[in-house]
Amino acid sequence: MKVLSEFRDFAMKGNVIDLAVGIIMGGAFGKIISSLVSDVLMPPLGLLIGGVDFTDLRITLKHQILDATGKIINPGVSLNYGKFLQSAIDFTLVALAIFMLIQAINRIKRKQTIAEAQPADASKEEGLLMEIRDILKTK
Repeated sequence: MKVLSEFRDFAMKGNVIDLAVGIIMGGAFGKIISSLVSDVLMPPLGLLIGGVDFTDLRITLKHQILDATGKIINPGVSLNYGKFLQSAIDFTLVALAIFMLIQAINRIKRKQTIAEAQPADASKEEGLLMEIRDILKTK
């Protein structure tokens, strides 16, 4: 019974629940970013580079062997470097999309912080001086 009590206490801690929520939200956010890359960013990029599909690029090390009916007797061996290149490009685009999103969020937060830091009765000059002071603090 003590083990069950300890497990319940562990599972009900805020950190574990926050972690579970974070994982669920991360999975949903991953789907959004994947759709952004594959459905929004990749079509214009593919058009720009002439419709090249990197996934078909490979180096054949051993050709497959077929019988007279066309059935594969011995499968071929190939290095599919095109799939790797496509994955690397997808990763770069996902990282870029997330970077741009985080930058936008940080800009919004900075504007909110500056707006909250200024007293309502401060003059325009005082507000500008406070902004300059805050900028100098960050540098």
